[in-house]
Amino acid sequence: MKSNIKNAARLSVAPMMDWSDRHCRYMHRLLSREVLLYTEMVTAPALVRGGALHLLAYSPQEHPLALQLGGSDPVELAAAARLGAEAGYDEINLNCGCPSDRVQSGAFGAVLMQRSELVADCVTAIREAVDVEVTVKCRIGVDEQEPRQILPDFLQKIRAAGCTRVTIHARKAWLQGLSPKENRDIPPLDYEIVHQMKADFPDLHISINGGITTLEEAKAQLDRGLDGVMVGRAAYHQPGDVLRAADQQIYGTGAVSDPVEVARQMLPYIERHLSGGGRLHQVTRHMLGLFAGRPGARQWRRTLSEGAHRDSAGPALVETALTAITG
Repeated sequence: MKSNIKNAARLSVAPMMDWSDRHCRYMHRLLSREVLLYTEMVTAPALVRGGALHLLAYSPQEHPLALQLGGSDPVELAAAARLGAEAGYDEINLNCGCPSDRVQSGAFGAVLMQRSELVADCVTAIREAVDVEVTVKCRIGVDEQEPRQILPDFLQKIRAAGCTRVTIHARKAWLQGLSPKENRDIPPLDYEIVHQMKADFPDLHISINGGITTLEEAKAQLDRGLDGVMVGRAAYHQPGDVLRAADQQIYGTGAVSDPVEVARQMLPYIERHLSGGGRLHQVTRHMLGLFAGRPGARQWRRTLSEGAHRDSAGPALVETALTAITG
């Protein structure tokens, strides 16, 4: 049974390289049953040419779940999307926002904001290859582009190609002169242009991304008429704050989750990961912020950070760390 992806997209957790892996997503799903989760960006060449199908692995509990692809070759993206759809992903998302050097050299990511017709061709090819929804994540522009000129044209072209849902990171990306890290903070946020795009394209499902750190801020954006909000680093560093009450406050359903209970629910997952040859720190590195701002959070982080890399480390270390929170 497929997830109600549009409803889930009222709140989503951004694709974040090295962060939003399957272990992180599993924990996020325990905090919220409703939010839409995204993979890290997976490049189409890695899947199609490199055969790296392990990058598509996930737990069934992670649904609703979207696969974000990076690439600029319509044929290759279609082949990668087909692999993603066969793996059971609920959505295929095309990355037109990542500003990293590696992405630029591959002619995909934010640099695609300069090639809207190619993006439209990519969307068309992916849509013809899969039955699941095809979406785009973009910036408001790059470098010297004037967002109020280029963004409407970009949206018009991808809409004509059949994309009905887009997430807009409300910052430019400066491909020349700023590092990927700097591109997350230095270019000023322009929320108003995203709201203008919703007014200009009322038939598009538009989510906003960038600088939103609390459920209250997310609700304010929804109340102003946007269809969805995507939260990135705040959902990673303070997942308890951002996700535990999301089901009630954003979707009007379910209960507020308990991070202590979530930590305990992670124990069987950790056991399975270790029995398959994994290491504890691969999971617990995503759990460090689970109790951010609560008494005992520092000791929780210290216990996991110092102990999880040891060869003998297992679920018992998590239980020990939990005593800092539960007393």
